[in-house]
Amino acid sequence: MATETASSDELTVAAPPRRRGRGRWRATSGLLATPTIWLLVFFVVLVVLVGLYSVGVLTLLRNDHFLSLEPWRFFLTSDTYVSLFWKSVRMSLGVSITSVLLAYPVAYLLALIAGRRKYTLLLVILVPFLTSYLLRVLAWAVILGEQGVVNSFLQTIGLTDQPVEWLFYSQFAIYAVLAYVWVPFVALPIFVSLESLDEHLLEASSDLGASRFRTFWTVTLPLSLPGVVAGFIFVFIPTLGEYVTPQLVGGPGGFMFGSAIQSAFTAGLDWQFGSAMAMFLIFAVAVLLAVFGRFLNVRSVAE
Repeated sequence: MATETASSDELTVAAPPRRRGRGRWRATSGLLATPTIWLLVFFVVLVVLVGLYSVGVLTLLRNDHFLSLEPWRFFLTSDTYVSLFWKSVRMSLGVSITSVLLAYPVAYLLALIAGRRKYTLLLVILVPFLTSYLLRVLAWAVILGEQGVVNSFLQTIGLTDQPVEWLFYSQFAIYAVLAYVWVPFVALPIFVSLESLDEHLLEASSDLGASRFRTFWTVTLPLSLPGVVAGFIFVFIPTLGEYVTPQLVGGPGGFMFGSAIQSAFTAGLDWQFGSAMAMFLIFAVAVLLAVFGRFLNVRSVAE
């Protein structure tokens, strides 16, 4: 009888943790419900609709083809659009690599050298980016234009008599503006990786006689690679479909793959062809994410 009473007491004591576990699960589900529904409605569903539209399952305009792969065939067999895609890939790679190279010293300074002031300095870096993106791009147009700040300064000091043409409406202008825009955001994941480093590893490397460069090359850099890869992805994916910045500062030579998609939907009114190019871009990004995912430990970046 005493044994049965003890067993019932144990069950009574064990019940509250289960209830707490159920309560936590319900709270977690409630918190995740809103972003999950938002993601499904405004991303997954829309991507599916665009995919169906690209093959003619859905049609809206008079010139749309029902159940047709003609937009895909035309795109994949067109040297112009395929070369335009690879042009955008090269631009994105260049901007991503440049942004990482510029952001790494900034993140290193903030995480390992700035000390208590690192969060204040981080805020100072991010403050200018609270302004409108278009205003910042147009400000660069004033800086790099033919009568802009840079050209006026070069002519004033006598280095040149004519405006430097490659400063504006060129590939250089696109790279410069996009790198300026993305460097602070690339610095954030690198900063997180560097800040989570165990300083005892750096001290042990120094005690074993390694120079600062060797310590950086063998300890600091490998342990911060997840942040570097995350920052690279943060830049590469959005710049691959970029069309606003090339249009504003790139001139005629700044026509990119994103510009072609935008033009198909607006000027060309060929929504099926634009949908096919958009879906191709999504597939390309998905493949690249799968490749990069093999080298990215998301948990180590988050921690």
